[in-house]
Amino acid sequence: MALRKIVEQGDDCLKKVCRPVTEFNAHLHQLLDDMADTLTEANGAGLAAPQVGVLRRVCLVLDEDTEEFIELINPEILSQSGEQTGLEGCLSVPGKWGIVTRPNVVRVKAQDRDGNWFEAEGEGLTARAFCHEIEHLDGHLFVEHIDHFLSEEELRDYLEREEQEGE
Repeated sequence: MALRKIVEQGDDCLKKVCRPVTEFNAHLHQLLDDMADTLTEANGAGLAAPQVGVLRRVCLVLDEDTEEFIELINPEILSQSGEQTGLEGCLSVPGKWGIVTRPNVVRVKAQDRDGNWFEAEGEGLTARAFCHEIEHLDGHLFVEHIDHFLSEEELRDYLEREEQEGE
């Protein structure tokens, strides 16, 4: 198990556009494995390569249905529909939360660790994570979508409302 350091907001690598992956080799496989270990340890919904200091178009997203990671290399969004507004945070912006509106259903095209193209569709949290992580690859953070960070009180109230609506 190899954990990588998650870089935080303010680090220049989070503002850069990542380069496409052209070599599907042991180095890439090690990066993907390390990112999976790092994401598991951090208990997040997704992780992009620039968050561990690697400027390549690679990200992992936790599939809400299967609870397995979807490895996305050179991903692009093919379609999006619907709308969801909800709580969003980021491993590179620890302890900070905001309300973000994203598409409710997102279809992506990407390559797997061996270079084979595939398509995947996500809904809800998975769709949110697809958008969030792919934005990282273009040098953007979720904070660009929020009016303000939620205070502890606002966060607590939001979570209580969500819990009551779920009952």
